[in-house]
Amino acid sequence: MADLYTVNKSPFEKNSLKDAIRFSGEGASILLIEDGVYGAVSGTAAEGLVTGASGKKFYALRSDVKARGIAEDRLIDGVELVDYAGFVDLVESTDKVQAWL
Repeated sequence: MADLYTVNKSPFEKNSLKDAIRFSGEGASILLIEDGVYGAVSGTAAEGLVTGASGKKFYALRSDVKARGIAEDRLIDGVELVDYAGFVDLVESTDKVQAWL
């Protein structure tokens, strides 16, 4: 099993997403929550970070995407939306969870 990294800060304010990508290993899952979901929006500077991170799977918490008024069709291809049950499933399916603040 691989690790799960949660990112709750906007990539336009902090380096949390960049650091999580850099320090996560092959097969890691990265879940964008709270303001971290801005890192899942296509056409932004963060898109290159996400699309260039081979061997990692990206998720975004659907309720946080919706709360910030981001349309689902604006998300980067390959970023999977999950609900709270999906969040729990990710936690249960990984060895450990690392929060990037």
